[in-house]
Amino acid sequence: MKKFTTKMLCRAGIVAALYVALTLPLGTLAFGSLGFQIRPAEALTMLPLFYVECVPALFVGCFLANLLMGYSPWDFVLGSLCSLIAAALTFLAGKFIKNTPLKLIVGGIFPVAVNALGIPLVMILAGSAYAGYWFMAASFALTQVVWVYALGVPLYFAVQALRKKGIAAFCDNTTGKPLESSSSDSNA
Repeated sequence: MKKFTTKMLCRAGIVAALYVALTLPLGTLAFGSLGFQIRPAEALTMLPLFYVECVPALFVGCFLANLLMGYSPWDFVLGSLCSLIAAALTFLAGKFIKNTPLKLIVGGIFPVAVNALGIPLVMILAGSAYAGYWFMAASFALTQVVWVYALGVPLYFAVQALRKKGIAAFCDNTTGKPLESSSSDSNA
């Protein structure tokens, strides 16, 4: 396993903080109170395609957002666990799939599917279900698709461009030189 560097720790902290900052201002809208989640922070779920440190970062960010909103202990634990599982699967997709369009499609499926299937269960356990399980699952799948693909894909290409330019915060190398066509950025 790759050594966890100071840069990786900082990047993880920034991603976790961004997740919280993009979730908290939306209040109950970010928790599906209207039948769908308004949670643009879910776009960050595409970052594990580049960075392993985003796996725990998304878990911590989701946990803190859920905890600070005081929604439900079920959500602190199970909702955050859904984020962790989805992020780990997205990272694995990025590691093993080299074709960029396929990587984006497959990598995005995990946050959509895990959250669409898991969060309605969390809401049922918390006693805050507003409809039947399958209706809520469809509702969450629809809104997850919007956040993960409509915002997450442009985020993916923005990060990829910054990595290719050699912007140090986005690169794994220590030289700051632009990255050659690395395995995580290839279109082949």
